[in-house]
Amino acid sequence: MSAANDVDVQQQPSSLWSLQYEPAFESLGDDYADPVVGAEFPQHILRFRNEDVLQKIGVDPAQVADQDFIEAFGQFRGRSPLLAMRYHGYQFGEYNPRLGDGRGFLYGQVRGLDGELYDFGTKGSGTTPYSRGGDGRLTLKGGVREVIASEALHHYGVRTSRCLSLIETGEQLWRGDEPSPTRSSTMVRFSRSHIRFGTFERLHAVQRPDLIRKLLDHVIDTYYSHLSSNPDRYAQFYAELVRRTAELVAQWMSVGFCHAVLNTDNMSITGESFDYGPFAFIQTYDLKFAAAYFDYYGRYSYGNQPSICRWNLEMLQKPLGMVMDAADLEAGLQQFEAAYYSTYRQRMMQKLGFGQADTPEAEALLVNTLEFLQASQVGYHDFFAALRQNFSGLWYADAGHILSEVEYLAKPEWAERLDAWRQLYHRALLQYPESETPEIAERLCQHNPLTVPVRPEIERVWEAIATADNWQPFYDLLAQFPT
Repeated sequence: MSAANDVDVQQQPSSLWSLQYEPAFESLGDDYADPVVGAEFPQHILRFRNEDVLQKIGVDPAQVADQDFIEAFGQFRGRSPLLAMRYHGYQFGEYNPRLGDGRGFLYGQVRGLDGELYDFGTKGSGTTPYSRGGDGRLTLKGGVREVIASEALHHYGVRTSRCLSLIETGEQLWRGDEPSPTRSSTMVRFSRSHIRFGTFERLHAVQRPDLIRKLLDHVIDTYYSHLSSNPDRYAQFYAELVRRTAELVAQWMSVGFCHAVLNTDNMSITGESFDYGPFAFIQTYDLKFAAAYFDYYGRYSYGNQPSICRWNLEMLQKPLGMVMDAADLEAGLQQFEAAYYSTYRQRMMQKLGFGQADTPEAEALLVNTLEFLQASQVGYHDFFAALRQNFSGLWYADAGHILSEVEYLAKPEWAERLDAWRQLYHRALLQYPESETPEIAERLCQHNPLTVPVRPEIERVWEAIATADNWQPFYDLLAQFPT
């Protein structure tokens, strides 16, 4: 990550310019996207560059100048065509056919060192045929927030897109949900795919089963290649997508993340989390917490995320049902709950320090932990950080030692609940020999970050940028995420 002033000096060619782009999505033809031209901006200041992502695609960061980022991902030189992808979607439960990439495009697709295909997709790069009267721009604050969300989730073990770059572009934007005028930016997202549930839903709306089949074959061959030769590959694909999506939601729930806008156009066909707008990390365990101010009825609340994602998968059956058997689709969907809870239980037990998630002791402890967090409304992340910071071998000897040093837990009204929780934790702990104390401590450290970008923390970072153009708190925050 780095910041740089606007530079006009032409640098020597770097490894960024030698990337081998693959026309995988482009090869599908002109039924799925429209060629567009990127916006021209009055200024280019590189605010963030992701060195880790560069290495994943085999590029040495030392060989890439900031100016290379600006030319490629702020001025969009050297790539054609740039494709605005077509899609529809269910937005807050209502079908909307007036969607599509309205402020971004598929810049290109490259292979990672792992052999997998990845997308570079822009956000805030100008108007397209799907801008619906908008300016096609991204606010700088929106870009900063997406960098923070994606990097935090990645380091917390969530399957997520990441930001490759964020460039401030020197325009003034007017928005109803930010003090205006506000600064502008363009961002490049690095993800497995930008094909969405809504990409298929559009083809159902225009009654093109031939295009659905063509797209489905492409998705399987590109992203589920282990199923390509399977005679039952359509059914196996959908079942695996259901499992991937269920696992993803369990990952969100365990780290206390509320996506906020789980429309079907924000659901990836690879089961990857992406497109972060009004997201938030919960501060307390509140199932009714809704991150978006416009989510008046809490449709996309923190606690509703599993059921909403299952509903989105059910809606995907409409287009897939044009080329698949309904019984196969229903059989695949029935795997959602088991896949979700298995992943959620495992991740939550790891946050509690334990590796075994399917014992009666573990089940009772998990249920009681959530009940205590909900009833007490202590800080969700603070509670698990306290486990990490205070864990001791003394906890084996006496349940009363467990979190006894944490002063804010010593409230009389919580005493009975907390004592019951301590007894359950002690019982679960005794399932492990004392010789495994280091492994328990390691799990607590690995799964309970000490830095979580809750809203006050993000606002603190943005305030420094907005008032003093001070980017150091932003870089410091990113540096604190666990590696």
